[in-house]
Amino acid sequence: MITSIKMKKVLFNLILVMAISVLMTSCYTLTFSVGEGAKTGIEVCEKNHYLIYGLAPVKTADPSIMAGGAKDYTVTITHTFVDGLLNAITGGIYTLTTTIVKK
Repeated sequence: MITSIKMKKVLFNLILVMAISVLMTSCYTLTFSVGEGAKTGIEVCEKNHYLIYGLAPVKTADPSIMAGGAKDYTVTITHTFVDGLLNAITGGIYTLTTTIVKK
């Protein structure tokens, strides 16, 4: 029979592991280059809007249009702190990512 002290210890350890796993997550970033990559350092940013943890896109940025006809540019898609905060506040119903194009 499990005593209440052992049960409390198991519950505490479970909560601790769950808390650490939530706090240790990080923002993901995807970066790729088109052509030879960025040359001038000019940046263009747009937000991508999704519903239900990103399953249903509402509005997504098109990096080729954001580049404005440039042949060489670098694209970065990331979750900023604000994007993650809005995701957490809405419980994942509304999710944002940020697309940055450097020409």
